[in-house]
Amino acid sequence: MAIIMGVDPGSRITGYGIIRAEGRLIEYIDSGCIRVGEKPMAERLQTIFHSLATLIGEYRPGEFAIEQVFMARNPDSALKLGQARGAAIVAAANSGLEVHEYSARQVKQSVVGKGGADKAQVQHMVQVLLALSRKPQEDAADALGIALCHAHMSQSMARLATGGGGKVRNNRVRRQ
Repeated sequence: MAIIMGVDPGSRITGYGIIRAEGRLIEYIDSGCIRVGEKPMAERLQTIFHSLATLIGEYRPGEFAIEQVFMARNPDSALKLGQARGAAIVAAANSGLEVHEYSARQVKQSVVGKGGADKAQVQHMVQVLLALSRKPQEDAADALGIALCHAHMSQSMARLATGGGGKVRNNRVRRQ
């Protein structure tokens, strides 16, 4: 049974989501947002790092997934996002976790079924897939979506590694 931590990095708000996955069974553990406000950038990065390190120590995830950097219209925003990602990645690496990265499009495709989904659709599907009583906050929902994406990708890779995949030929699956 794998505990997976997903992180949606941000220079002001970093979302985190923690799930347990065993085969097709996926269970919600925790989620939330690390809010750093208007502090100087060095203090924000320190808060992100220490908060994630504390969560990793508390929940002991075996796997860590994070959203890849996308090219923002504002280079300054992209740089700050990259720095927040770096703080999160170092927290994971210091704990001996391998870091898995997924694009926003991959996450949306995995959770909603279409890569161009909006945040409200991701929130809704995360709520449904994890049987939550209410919608998680946007950044926490994104982080849970990243964790769910990693769980789905890991399952797919495990099936392929054990020969559970097949070849598609003439629209039919043939076992090898």
